[in-house]
Amino acid sequence: MKSSVPKVLQTICGREMVGLVADSLYDAGLQDLVVVVPPDSSEVSNAVGHDAASVEQAEPLGTAHALAQARTLLEDYQGNVLVINGDVPLITPRTMSALASHHASTGAYLTLLTCDGFPSAGMGRVIRDENENVAAIVEEAELDAQTALVSEGNVGVYCFKSPWLWSALNELSPSAKGEIYITDLVAEAAIQGRKIEAILLEDMGEGLGVNDGIQLAKAREVVQRRVNDKWLLSGVYVIEPAFIDITVELESDTTIYPNTFLHGRTVIGKGCQIGPGSIIVDSVIGDGCRVLQSVIEEAVLEEGVEVGPYSHVRPESHIETDVHIGNFAEVKNSRLGKGTKMGHFSYVGDAQVGSDVNIGAGAVTCNFDGVGKNETIIEEGVFIGSDSMLVAPLRIGAGASTGAGSVVTKDVPAGAMVVGVPARIINKGRPRKRQE
Repeated sequence: MKSSVPKVLQTICGREMVGLVADSLYDAGLQDLVVVVPPDSSEVSNAVGHDAASVEQAEPLGTAHALAQARTLLEDYQGNVLVINGDVPLITPRTMSALASHHASTGAYLTLLTCDGFPSAGMGRVIRDENENVAAIVEEAELDAQTALVSEGNVGVYCFKSPWLWSALNELSPSAKGEIYITDLVAEAAIQGRKIEAILLEDMGEGLGVNDGIQLAKAREVVQRRVNDKWLLSGVYVIEPAFIDITVELESDTTIYPNTFLHGRTVIGKGCQIGPGSIIVDSVIGDGCRVLQSVIEEAVLEEGVEVGPYSHVRPESHIETDVHIGNFAEVKNSRLGKGTKMGHFSYVGDAQVGSDVNIGAGAVTCNFDGVGKNETIIEEGVFIGSDSMLVAPLRIGAGASTGAGSVVTKDVPAGAMVVGVPARIINKGRPRKRQE
């Protein structure tokens, strides 16, 4: 992959590749999972999830050697064992269930998954004898003129009868590189006269193995298609291109406009309009919200909130019902009360803002004093004039107001109006017209 990130931890639509494989197994009812990992690879086990057990392969001595490391956990198990590579993220639960069921019903010692063609380069060829029985698998590097004409590829997914599997592993010989391979178990079973079955993939694309950035992009395209189709069939209007992680949850009658990115554990309610050009990460968006060309990160928007265009709601922010955040505004670690309006060119950080507050253009909560962050509290019904600088720590009482360009450095009593630099009180009660 030419990346510092291990191949199986490369992400596809918000999920690690090996996690997608594990999810398919789990959804197929194959829920007792064991993952074989290299040393110091807790990240791989964490990505698999599903309470999978893990065993370590101390040296990379081949796929059969990796499988043998699971012996201590599985050798007393008398049922069937399914083995799958961690780099085939497009395998579906339906395919896994069909493979396991076929293996169990036929009594085969070994059943493998094959495809007619080669969705990715480097696939081994499935060699059959004169009776069309599977006899061996020949790796691409070892093909001769005759075997190179074979069109049946090995996907890298197998079911084995246990305990035959563990005894057969002992019979395998290392290659010239000193490695032993799972594919050699096919020839071993044929030599022993054991029953071998093969299941042909209905959709060859499921057999794509990811080994480089191009194949990763192909896999991502397929998974994204599946995700978008799921939501299109659930009453969500997805106007593509739209990039939706597999972990995102959407409600019906919501429209996702083009070039929108929905990441992580994002949940979006009914009847929302998201995008175009919006990015939402790990956030909860209530019913009837509109987010236009804006970024929402680790935040909560209650019902009927409007954001954008070109605004940014940063982590730990909570926006209550019917709040309006216009263009070029930023909210960080703050709560905006119901019905508050923050039209444009403003910054609110580390603040608690009450309901029905008006925040004028260019207003800023000056929350950082060079050492630490300080809190601003704006109570309900406050009017913040354009270009007001609110120097925290600060409390502005209910119904108070600030004049345009004020620099407010001291608490403002409820109902008072302040103006100037520094701001001073010029009216202890709000003007009647504004009060009404």
